[in-house]
Amino acid sequence: MFRISMGMVVISYRTLREFADKYPQSEDALNNWYMVMDKADFANFNELRKTFGSADAIGHDLYVFNIKGNHYRLIVRIIFKVRTVYIKFIGTHSDYDKVDIREL
Repeated sequence: MFRISMGMVVISYRTLREFADKYPQSEDALNNWYMVMDKADFANFNELRKTFGSADAIGHDLYVFNIKGNHYRLIVRIIFKVRTVYIKFIGTHSDYDKVDIREL
């Protein structure tokens, strides 16, 4: 069986744009993260970790990424089987400290 790679589907890029409007210094890092995800075809967390070495699995298909040298945190839900990434949270490091992942 052949597997056609079309990249990960990120829902929703608009969330990243809106955050970058509020925090312009995050824009380049968020765009870089998005471009890598958009072209990637990760089958599992191990493959993801090869590209994003600081990514952490936090349970329930949720993964956290350090953005711009850990100035910002991005939490996404990834369903690897269907190559879909749902943005659940983006914020400053102090905002992240207040997040209850059970509510995502």
